[in-house]
Amino acid sequence: MDALTVIAVAAGAGAAVVLAPVALGAVGFTAAGIAANSVAAGMMASAATASGGGVLAGSTVAVLQAAGAAGLAGSTTAVVAGVGGAVGGAVGEAVGGAVVAGVGGAVGWLTATAAALFS
Repeated sequence: MDALTVIAVAAGAGAAVVLAPVALGAVGFTAAGIAANSVAAGMMASAATASGGGVLAGSTVAVLQAAGAAGLAGSTTAVVAGVGGAVGGAVGEAVGGAVVAGVGGAVGWLTATAAALFS
C-alpha cells in the first residue's frame, strides 16, 4: 500500500467518525430529541404509524435517535471508521494523485452516513 492510499484510508476513517454525528444532527436526530419538521420527524411519524402508534425499541428510528442523543457507541464508531477507511482506500487505489485524501474522505463519509441512516 503506497503512502497516498494510507492517507486516503486515514482520511476516510477520520472523516466518517467525525462527520457521522454531524449528519445525524443535520437530519434531525439531536441531543434534545427529534427536531420538528425534519427528516427524522418524518421517519418517526412513519415508524409510529406502521407500528400502531409508537416507535418500537430497537427500530431504526430508535437507534438513530439514541446515537443523536448520546453519540455513537464504540462498536458503531469502529464500523463507521472501517467503512470510511475502506472506501477511502478504494478511492485512493483507484484515483491516485494529490486529491485522494479529500475525495476518499468525502466518499467515505457519505457511504458511512448512508449506512448509518439506512441500516
